[in-house]
Amino acid sequence: MQPLETTTLRISEIFYSLQGETSRVGLPTVFVRLTGCPLRCGYCDTSYAFSGGEMLSIATILSQVARFNTHYVTVTGGEPLAQKACLVLLTALCDAGYSVSLETSGALDMSQVDRRVCKVMDIKTPGSGEVSKNNWENLSYLTPDDEVKFVLCDEADYQWACRVIRDKKLHNRCPILLSPVYGNLDPAVLAAWILRDQLPVRMQIQMHKLLWGEGPGH
Repeated sequence: MQPLETTTLRISEIFYSLQGETSRVGLPTVFVRLTGCPLRCGYCDTSYAFSGGEMLSIATILSQVARFNTHYVTVTGGEPLAQKACLVLLTALCDAGYSVSLETSGALDMSQVDRRVCKVMDIKTPGSGEVSKNNWENLSYLTPDDEVKFVLCDEADYQWACRVIRDKKLHNRCPILLSPVYGNLDPAVLAAWILRDQLPVRMQIQMHKLLWGEGPGH
């Protein structure tokens, strides 16, 4: 493995908060947000992470994470896998004993991600404007410990997600999350659709936005 003292990543922010999404919702978590993303989803809420940031060695990142004294770490972006050294960071965090999750668009190859990491793959819907970027080969790298997420703009997105879940038999691979775009799709409406269709999914609302609104550091 590359030396942690000299291997660097461009980091937008490292912060401590409650996990607002996925099956880990509510858990005190350190978030490591990497800079940069090759996608431009219409509803993106982290566009501030497209550029800027600070170059930090992985050793420095580990030191900053350790200050928060928590078991859970989420590596996110942007698109974290856009930086190749992200793979080194993920393994280093696992080696340090953390329970690590990776939030990724699934547009980039996930085959080399450490198997100890919980991969949360965000399948892009037509409403995102980036549906063409989905790398369907990544589905073969999912395990029952991973999760698939659909962020839904409207009913057309919901129906599209239903077809993908059915055609790809996603419920046989790992847990599935459906999330409404904040301030766009009424969560109660999405809940009614899921109950009506008896989908094998978990609905989620971005808890951190309900608590603190939008913006960096949450």
